[in-house]
Amino acid sequence: MMIDTHCHLNDEKLLPQADRIVSEFESEGITRAICVGYDMPSSESAVSLAKKYESVYAAIGIHPHDAESADYPAYERLATLSSCEKVVAIGEIGLDYHYDNCPRAIQRGAFAEQIELAQTLGLPLILHVRDAYEEAKRVLYDMSSYLTNGVLLHCYSGSKEMVTDFSRLDAYFAFGGAITFKNAKHNIEALKAVPRDRLLFETDCPYMTPEPFRGRVNEPKYIKYVYERAAEALGASVPQLEEETYNNAKRLFIRMK
Repeated sequence: MMIDTHCHLNDEKLLPQADRIVSEFESEGITRAICVGYDMPSSESAVSLAKKYESVYAAIGIHPHDAESADYPAYERLATLSSCEKVVAIGEIGLDYHYDNCPRAIQRGAFAEQIELAQTLGLPLILHVRDAYEEAKRVLYDMSSYLTNGVLLHCYSGSKEMVTDFSRLDAYFAFGGAITFKNAKHNIEALKAVPRDRLLFETDCPYMTPEPFRGRVNEPKYIKYVYERAAEALGASVPQLEEETYNNAKRLFIRMK
């Protein structure tokens, strides 16, 4: 009963293989997957995939790389897409100061506007944050009254100390293939700091392929290696983590059946 809380079946590397990938879910022990949008076309595609496959749900939003495309018509379209009962979150949205593909002021504006949008729509947030945790924390604390539907830090790469700061906002934290890498000490420390009732796992496929398949195109079926490494680090069993993260996902993504 593993749930991949962040995948990109809408990516050009995976979309042509979507039928095959989803058909393997049952044999791989995957019960649900959330296909996440990062701009308007990919959000539209995520919803289409969610409508096509019973086990796939969608998140819709505009990534910080594409924040310059975030405008009123885009938000209107996101609101319309959210009427689909299989849309479970607004995301991935946030701040990326690593690549700085978009001016930071524009990133912050689109971030805040989509936080407001999610609150209006009654949906949780899926956040992309890279090299911007302090700034993201400031925005979230300033807008804490808009976070009543939940917030998930996707592919969490912040410090264990930051876990405490974000936990005051009742945040959830998702970990992916990075915890299997040889240089994952920082990620494992953060993983251990997360309250177990706020822990989730993901693949972020086609990116972040876990060991021992690093270098290949990632797929949801590789999430079992994330669960196995997390279980080892936490002194837990894989079935135990499966049950806990299933319950956590159902609590956060209230539209997920």
